[in-house]
Amino acid sequence: MPEDHNHFLPPGGNYQELLSYKKSEVIYDFTFRFCERHLKRGDRTIDQMVQAARSGKQNIAEGSKASVTSTEMELKLTNVARASLEELLLDYQDYLRVRDHKFWEKDSVEARYVRKLGRQPEESFESYREFIDTRAPEVLANIAICLIHQANYLLDQQIRRLEKDFLEKGGLRENMTRARIEHRRRQKE
Repeated sequence: MPEDHNHFLPPGGNYQELLSYKKSEVIYDFTFRFCERHLKRGDRTIDQMVQAARSGKQNIAEGSKASVTSTEMELKLTNVARASLEELLLDYQDYLRVRDHKFWEKDSVEARYVRKLGRQPEESFESYREFIDTRAPEVLANIAICLIHQANYLLDQQIRRLEKDFLEKGGLRENMTRARIEHRRRQKE
Protein backbone atom coordinates (compact mmCIF):
# COMPACT_ATOMS: atom_id res chain seq x y z
CA MET A 1 0.00 0.00 0.00
CA PRO A 2 1.28 3.51 -0.74
CA GLU A 3 2.76 5.40 2.20
CA ASP A 4 0.24 8.21 1.89
CA HIS A 5 -2.80 6.42 3.33
CA ASN A 6 -5.20 8.97 1.86
CA HIS A 7 -4.42 7.66 -1.63
CA PHE A 8 -5.05 4.04 -2.52
CA LEU A 9 -4.81 4.20 -6.30
CA PRO A 10 -1.48 2.80 -7.46
CA PRO A 11 0.67 4.73 -9.89
CA GLY A 12 0.35 3.41 -13.40
CA GLY A 13 -0.34 4.13 -16.98
CA ASN A 14 3.14 5.05 -18.20
CA TYR A 15 3.02 2.64 -21.14
CA GLN A 16 5.50 4.69 -23.21
CA GLU A 17 8.27 3.45 -20.91
CA LEU A 18 7.36 -0.24 -21.23
CA LEU A 19 9.80 -2.16 -23.41
CA SER A 20 6.90 -4.27 -24.66
CA TYR A 21 5.11 -1.14 -25.88
CA LYS A 22 8.22 0.27 -27.56
CA LYS A 23 8.84 -3.05 -29.32
CA SER A 24 5.19 -3.35 -30.38
CA GLU A 25 5.32 0.16 -31.83
CA VAL A 26 8.31 -0.88 -33.95
CA ILE A 27 6.37 -3.97 -35.06
CA TYR A 28 3.34 -1.87 -36.02
CA ASP A 29 5.40 0.60 -38.06
CA PHE A 30 7.35 -2.24 -39.69
CA THR A 31 4.20 -4.24 -40.50
CA PHE A 32 2.38 -1.23 -41.94
CA ARG A 33 5.22 -0.60 -44.37
CA PHE A 34 5.76 -4.29 -45.14
CA CYS A 35 2.11 -4.76 -46.08
CA GLU A 36 2.00 -1.54 -48.07
CA ARG A 37 4.99 -2.59 -50.18
CA HIS A 38 4.84 -6.36 -50.42
CA LEU A 39 1.20 -7.41 -50.42
CA LYS A 40 -1.18 -6.77 -53.29
CA ARG A 41 -3.72 -4.01 -52.86
CA GLY A 42 -7.07 -5.59 -52.01
CA ASP A 43 -5.49 -8.56 -50.18
CA ARG A 44 -7.49 -9.00 -46.96
CA THR A 45 -4.32 -10.11 -45.23
CA ILE A 46 -3.14 -6.50 -45.26
CA ASP A 47 -5.96 -5.35 -43.00
CA GLN A 48 -5.59 -8.36 -40.74
CA MET A 49 -1.84 -7.98 -40.31
CA VAL A 50 -1.97 -4.24 -39.74
CA GLN A 51 -4.87 -4.62 -37.29
CA ALA A 52 -3.11 -7.43 -35.39
CA ALA A 53 0.02 -5.24 -35.10
CA ARG A 54 -2.10 -2.28 -34.04
CA SER A 55 -4.02 -4.36 -31.51
CA GLY A 56 -0.77 -5.52 -29.93
CA LYS A 57 0.40 -1.96 -29.44
CA GLN A 58 -2.93 -0.43 -28.44
CA ASN A 59 -3.84 -3.11 -25.91
CA ILE A 60 -0.54 -2.67 -24.10
CA ALA A 61 -1.27 1.06 -23.81
CA GLU A 62 -4.89 0.53 -22.78
CA GLY A 63 -3.95 -2.14 -20.25
CA SER A 64 -1.32 0.10 -18.75
CA LYS A 65 -3.80 2.96 -18.36
CA ALA A 66 -6.41 0.58 -16.90
CA SER A 67 -3.86 -0.63 -14.34
CA VAL A 68 -4.67 2.30 -12.07
CA THR A 69 -8.11 0.91 -11.26
CA SER A 70 -8.14 -2.69 -12.48
CA THR A 71 -5.39 -5.26 -12.28
CA GLU A 72 -7.79 -7.70 -13.89
CA MET A 73 -8.30 -5.42 -16.90
CA GLU A 74 -4.56 -4.79 -17.20
CA LEU A 75 -3.89 -8.52 -17.27
CA LYS A 76 -6.71 -9.15 -19.72
CA LEU A 77 -5.58 -6.44 -22.15
CA THR A 78 -1.94 -7.45 -21.89
CA ASN A 79 -2.99 -10.99 -22.78
CA VAL A 80 -5.02 -9.63 -25.72
CA ALA A 81 -1.88 -7.81 -26.91
CA ARG A 82 0.07 -11.06 -26.63
CA ALA A 83 -2.60 -12.96 -28.59
CA SER A 84 -2.69 -10.29 -31.30
CA LEU A 85 1.05 -10.49 -31.79
CA GLU A 86 0.82 -14.28 -31.94
CA GLU A 87 -1.74 -13.90 -34.73
CA LEU A 88 0.63 -11.55 -36.54
CA LEU A 89 3.48 -14.02 -36.09
CA LEU A 90 1.39 -16.69 -37.83
CA ASP A 91 0.66 -14.30 -40.70
CA TYR A 92 4.37 -13.66 -41.28
CA GLN A 93 5.10 -17.39 -41.03
CA ASP A 94 2.31 -18.06 -43.54
CA TYR A 95 3.79 -15.44 -45.85
CA LEU A 96 7.11 -17.30 -45.89
CA ARG A 97 5.64 -20.80 -46.04
CA VAL A 98 3.20 -20.33 -48.93
CA ARG A 99 5.90 -18.64 -51.00
CA ASP A 100 8.44 -21.38 -50.23
CA HIS A 101 10.76 -18.86 -48.58
CA LYS A 102 13.36 -19.80 -46.02
CA PHE A 103 12.68 -19.39 -42.28
CA TRP A 104 15.65 -18.20 -40.29
CA GLU A 105 16.78 -20.57 -37.57
CA LYS A 106 16.65 -19.11 -34.09
CA ASP A 107 20.44 -19.01 -33.80
CA SER A 108 21.24 -18.07 -37.38
CA VAL A 109 23.62 -15.17 -37.97
CA GLU A 110 20.71 -13.09 -39.29
CA ALA A 111 18.42 -13.77 -36.30
CA ARG A 112 21.23 -13.02 -33.84
CA TYR A 113 21.87 -9.73 -35.66
CA VAL A 114 18.20 -8.71 -35.35
CA ARG A 115 18.20 -9.65 -31.65
CA LYS A 116 21.29 -7.48 -31.18
CA LEU A 117 19.52 -4.53 -32.85
CA GLY A 118 16.53 -5.17 -30.61
CA ARG A 119 18.62 -4.68 -27.49
CA GLN A 120 19.58 -1.12 -28.38
CA PRO A 121 18.45 1.27 -25.62
CA GLU A 122 16.80 3.67 -28.07
CA GLU A 123 15.37 1.11 -30.47
CA SER A 124 12.71 2.51 -32.78
CA PHE A 125 11.45 1.90 -36.28
CA GLU A 126 14.42 3.95 -37.49
CA SER A 127 16.64 1.06 -36.38
CA TYR A 128 15.00 -0.99 -39.15
CA ARG A 129 14.05 1.58 -41.82
CA GLU A 130 17.11 0.79 -43.93
CA PHE A 131 15.99 -2.85 -44.18
CA ILE A 132 12.43 -1.96 -45.22
CA ASP A 133 13.88 0.22 -47.96
CA THR A 134 16.54 -2.20 -49.23
CA ARG A 135 15.81 -5.84 -48.38
CA ALA A 136 13.71 -8.51 -50.04
CA PRO A 137 10.30 -9.35 -48.54
CA GLU A 138 11.62 -12.75 -47.39
CA VAL A 139 14.25 -11.02 -45.26
CA LEU A 140 11.72 -8.52 -43.93
CA ALA A 141 9.26 -11.22 -42.90
CA ASN A 142 12.04 -12.97 -41.00
CA ILE A 143 13.04 -9.71 -39.30
CA ALA A 144 9.40 -9.20 -38.28
CA ILE A 145 9.26 -12.73 -36.87
CA CYS A 146 12.35 -12.00 -34.75
CA LEU A 147 10.81 -8.74 -33.49
CA ILE A 148 7.53 -10.46 -32.62
CA HIS A 149 9.35 -13.18 -30.69
CA GLN A 150 11.12 -10.45 -28.72
CA ALA A 151 7.86 -8.65 -27.99
CA ASN A 152 6.14 -11.88 -26.99
CA TYR A 153 8.98 -12.68 -24.61
CA LEU A 154 8.63 -9.23 -23.03
CA LEU A 155 4.85 -9.61 -22.75
CA ASP A 156 5.22 -13.06 -21.15
CA GLN A 157 7.55 -11.51 -18.56
CA GLN A 158 5.15 -8.62 -18.03
CA ILE A 159 2.20 -10.97 -17.50
CA ARG A 160 4.16 -13.02 -14.96
CA ARG A 161 5.11 -9.82 -13.11
CA LEU A 162 1.48 -8.65 -13.08
CA GLU A 163 0.35 -11.99 -11.67
CA LYS A 164 3.07 -11.88 -8.99
CA ASP A 165 2.25 -8.27 -8.07
CA PHE A 166 -1.43 -9.12 -7.74
CA LEU A 167 -0.68 -12.05 -5.43
CA GLU A 168 1.62 -9.94 -3.28
CA LYS A 169 -0.24 -6.61 -3.26
CA GLY A 170 -3.82 -7.44 -4.16
CA GLY A 171 -6.12 -5.42 -6.32
CA LEU A 172 -7.93 -2.11 -6.05
CA ARG A 173 -10.73 -3.36 -3.77
CA GLU A 174 -8.22 -4.76 -1.29
CA ASN A 175 -6.22 -1.53 -1.36
CA MET A 176 -9.40 0.50 -0.87
CA THR A 177 -10.40 -1.64 2.11
CA ARG A 178 -6.93 -1.36 3.66
CA ALA A 179 -6.93 2.42 3.14
CA ARG A 180 -10.39 2.77 4.72
CA ILE A 181 -9.43 0.63 7.73
CA GLU A 182 -6.21 2.61 8.17
CA HIS A 183 -8.13 5.89 7.88
CA ARG A 184 -10.59 4.80 10.60
CA ARG A 185 -7.76 3.61 12.81
CA ARG A 186 -6.00 6.99 12.53
CA GLN A 187 -9.24 8.86 13.27
CA LYS A 188 -9.67 6.90 16.52
CA GLU A 189 -6.14 7.76 17.68
